Amino acid sequence: MELFVAIPIGLALGIPVLLALFSFLATLVIEWRYPRVGEIAPVDGIDLHYVVWPGEGAGADIPPALFIHGATGNLHDQMSAMAPFRGQLPMIFIDRPGHGYSGRGHGHDRPDGQARAIAALIATIAPEGVTAVGHSFGGAVALNLAMNHPDRVRGLVMLSPATHPWPGGATSWYYPLAARPVIGRFFAWTLAMPGGFLRRKGGIACVFAPNRPPKGYASAAAIDLAFRPRHFRANAIDVEGLFDHVTTTQDRYSSVTCAAVILTGDRDTVVYEHVHSVGCARDLPNAALFVIRNCGHKSDHVAPRAVLAAVARVSGYPIKGIASVESEIAGVEAAIAADRHGPDCVLEKPGDAGDLLAAAETARLPAT
Repeated sequence: MELFVAIPIGLALGIPVLLALFSFLATLVIEWRYPRVGEIAPVDGIDLHYVVWPGEGAGADIPPALFIHGATGNLHDQMSAMAPFRGQLPMIFIDRPGHGYSGRGHGHDRPDGQARAIAALIATIAPEGVTAVGHSFGGAVALNLAMNHPDRVRGLVMLSPATHPWPGGATSWYYPLAARPVIGRFFAWTLAMPGGFLRRKGGIACVFAPNRPPKGYASAAAIDLAFRPRHFRANAIDVEGLFDHVTTTQDRYSSVTCAAVILTGDRDTVVYEHVHSVGCARDLPNAALFVIRNCGHKSDHVAPRAVLAAVARVSGYPIKGIASVESEIAGVEAAIAADRHGPDCVLEKPGDAGDLLAAAETARLPAT
């Protein structure tokens, strides 16, 4: 009888220990495979990890573009998207606080706190200001950067942003679980790593759907860095707190007066583009909204030339080899028109999503 009692107790205690050991060892391997690649700046009480690519030739005179990654990301995500254009203008890539190799500290679990740290970095390395380029959650950070630190932002580009309260306010089931103080740490140290490995391929497919992910994307974007326990939990806290944050700040978006471009796909399976992108075009006084037909959530990778065209538009500086936003979008739309990847990745869009997107597509310019 004692044996029958001891076995389940041993399993109950031993399995979590083994999973935690696996997570610890996997973290060491991941950090060996994807080491720190940039500089560290002590700002706002944390060490912020960043990479600078200088512009070459005429591109050196263009104001720098600062790229802010989304949830479950790090600076490698946008670096891999922009690699073919290195040298055409100065580019800065950052790990948001708590992600990649940036410290978390206190007060950096909301877009405004993360924007504060980034503003301190800009003051140090680009005091004349930057064009802030934010993807998804990074769009909320970029918007807070422009809203709270306007002297640091010359222009704003938001790519498939997450910036407004969405119907229901729900997130994926594991975010509220991992964000909890005690059980969240247990979850992050036991199940996040193996679960991340198991879901990696399908998760990437759904983030890109209906478009095909670039070959080798998981490695190029160093996705596994997000599965480390501390960083997985930081990401969960970010995402779980976003709804409350955007609910309390959206009334201030109209104070952002710099030129802005919003690029979004009409087949996003991650965020409601009719809520966030159309909402930004409505609330920002100097914004232009462009909808890319048959593009999913990863507009940064699917349409990098359109991203740079947007940077050129808001900065007022032409970029060598890059046409207008309209022309670049036409080119990418022709290339992806037949994409049908990730057919099982569906985000049901309530209400008047179709009408709003149709109106935005018809305008193709400021949607207000």
